[in-house]
Amino acid sequence: MKTILVPTDFSGPAKNAASYAINLAQNIKAGLILCHAIKIPSETPMAAQVAWPLEDYTSLKADADKELEQLSVTLQQESPYAKAASGHNVITTYCDVGEVVDVVTGKIDEEKSVMVVMGMSGAGAMSRFFLGSNTQDMIGDAAFPVLLIPSQAKYHPVTKIAFATDLNSSDIEMIHSVASLARYFNAELLIAHVTDEKYETGDEKQQVEAFLNEVTCKANYPKIYYRHIKGTGIMRGLDWLSEHGVIDMLVMVHRKVNPLERLFGISYTKKLSHHIEIPLLVLPEGLPPLHF
Repeated sequence: MKTILVPTDFSGPAKNAASYAINLAQNIKAGLILCHAIKIPSETPMAAQVAWPLEDYTSLKADADKELEQLSVTLQQESPYAKAASGHNVITTYCDVGEVVDVVTGKIDEEKSVMVVMGMSGAGAMSRFFLGSNTQDMIGDAAFPVLLIPSQAKYHPVTKIAFATDLNSSDIEMIHSVASLARYFNAELLIAHVTDEKYETGDEKQQVEAFLNEVTCKANYPKIYYRHIKGTGIMRGLDWLSEHGVIDMLVMVHRKVNPLERLFGISYTKKLSHHIEIPLLVLPEGLPPLHF
């Protein structure tokens, strides 16, 4: 059975993401792996040179395993899918020592999970999932799809998915992958060409037609639509799409920024993740073809 991996720090937003994930898993017929990373309780340079007492690890591991099991039981109570199929290990748990991104990446490589689903923010300054930390690290470092769930977002059937694009040819394969996800819901897939209002080229129409022709041939999905969205800046266009596009999920490709963009801190995906109120599916640049 294919799997979805759900990192959790047991905070409210993380539990909300797990609840969303089990409903998503039911629709795409996947299992769920609840994953917790135990962080070494020292950030000093000497930490790597000091033996970590075995009893400390044993205690932390026991506590984490207990919370993972409690979360698993809660999800089984919430979801008929998980409860009915509990004997088939629809929900499993995993706990290891390390940074969240490292633990998640290692488990993803082992299980070949189709995506990670995680909360976008945590409950307070001590949360391990607050923006600027693990969520942002996951966006920047992940080599797999990451679905970010805002703390207030509740699951409901997906009827419309928007894929934000700048008509980069590499997006065509990504759209094909997202179409495989849309099929489970018979959802509309909106190709949203988001540009600055200054964007004007003489061959714009031909570029759009060529892009959409390739998408149609590659994806072979009948419910694909196109819309050009102009804003006073790319970020405003993305904000408008997420707030007024009447969509259930926004998909973006996270591209590695060039040195100039890095200098000015530009990352549309990371900026949008700070305030978006709908699930955001982040696909890393160069992701191989994927069938959800």
